[in-house]
Amino acid sequence: MNPLNLIGKNLIIFGIVLLVLGAALLFADKIPFLGRLPGDIYIEKKGFSFYFPVITCIILSIVLTLVLNFFSRR
Repeated sequence: MNPLNLIGKNLIIFGIVLLVLGAALLFADKIPFLGRLPGDIYIEKKGFSFYFPVITCIILSIVLTLVLNFFSRR
């Protein structure tokens, strides 16, 4: 296979991933449950707040793993 063809295919895939990621970030505030799932850690004290979306990260990791495995199989 020609190396330029491989680079071209990788650039197209990378562009599609960036497009999907950009759309997801654009509409992220419209998804009501994302970032507020049970299991997400939120600590608020006087003059200090800490937020770590544990369950949200796990769910996003599972979804991205499934999507990437689907596209990487030939």
